[in-house]
Amino acid sequence: MKPVMSKKKILGLVGYPVSHSFSQFFFEEKFKNEGIEDYSYQLFPLPDLNELPQLLKNNPDIIGFNVTIPHKQAIYKIVKSGDETVKKLKAVNTVKISEGQLWGYNTDVFGFEKSLDNFLQKNTATVFSALILGSGGAAQAVKYVLAKKAIKYKIVSRQKRGTYVRYDDLCADDFRDALLIVNTTPLGMFPKTEDAPDIPYHLLSPRHLMFDLIYNPEKTVFLRRGEEMGCPIQNGWDMLRFQAEKSWEIWKN
Repeated sequence: MKPVMSKKKILGLVGYPVSHSFSQFFFEEKFKNEGIEDYSYQLFPLPDLNELPQLLKNNPDIIGFNVTIPHKQAIYKIVKSGDETVKKLKAVNTVKISEGQLWGYNTDVFGFEKSLDNFLQKNTATVFSALILGSGGAAQAVKYVLAKKAIKYKIVSRQKRGTYVRYDDLCADDFRDALLIVNTTPLGMFPKTEDAPDIPYHLLSPRHLMFDLIYNPEKTVFLRRGEEMGCPIQNGWDMLRFQAEKSWEIWKN
């Protein structure tokens, strides 16, 4: 009699591109170290979110997935959620499939808040104002956390919209009070590692804290240039780790 082959429950990452991501490595190491044998984590490059139903149909063992650029905001429209945080952000980075229904969560908030707290504590820093570079799905989590901590912020974007500040319009006044600068854009992410947000780096000082949500490469041009000006720096690895563990809690329960 042939042995019965047990199917693994599939988790994964949906977005485009996904080749830069360490999420698969993180979960493979976690499963190995903790002796978890009935789950696997895969990468699902998906340029168009309209292809998601076919992806799920072709992979019926998927029970949940993370969401990365550029789909964090678009997927909000096709999931259900009882999570008040998600409703406020209108951005989702974790999906659980239960009884055929997609349930959306945002663990970026948890990950960013824990990582930021550690960063501020390490540098014994008190921040009252910040600049958020970018206005996409990841920026929504950053905005939420800063507002929760009563840290004022300005959104810096390529286009003038509402209260957004254009990169070209940044000046010394913007850097005088905003001591935390958070990059939420993909600029500098592998493989285009020489890119960086176009800010006036010469206005930085050792008083400024530089936080990049990117973790691949470990030190982006954005962080390197901040470091050259004496700024404490933080990449997105801890945020990834914290949010991934939170995602795992959601999927396994």
